Amino acid sequence: MEDLTIKVDGKEYPVKVEETGDGRILVHCNGDVYEVDSKPTKANIFDKLKKKEAKEAGNGTVISPLPGTIYEIKVKKGDNVKEKQPLIKLIAMKMENEITAPKAGTIKEIKVKKNDNVNKGDVLIIID
Repeated sequence: MEDLTIKVDGKEYPVKVEETGDGRILVHCNGDVYEVDSKPTKANIFDKLKKKEAKEAGNGTVISPLPGTIYEIKVKKGDNVKEKQPLIKLIAMKMENEITAPKAGTIKEIKVKKNDNVNKGDVLIIID
């Protein structure tokens, strides 16, 4: 879920926005949940935000290639890693997927924890 602020008729509202695995978008506001009608496309706002975050973090950003659940994190902050070293095991569609380091470096930040659900494009780890 992403925390956002939306403006409606000049008034700002804090909301949580959730993109479901089936392409629906749910907006949580003041205890209510609203479904937003949207056609899933690669150009939707969530993809743009995720791409921007990944670009700002640089080429040491490890992003989720598909939606799934974090099953195992094989590194910790401060670890030195080699290019293509396994970092995370992600379970998706009952299959284990190994996520590897895009470059050698030091683990700067781990943005997920075991059992977290992630979407395609979510930032998982940042490597310096």
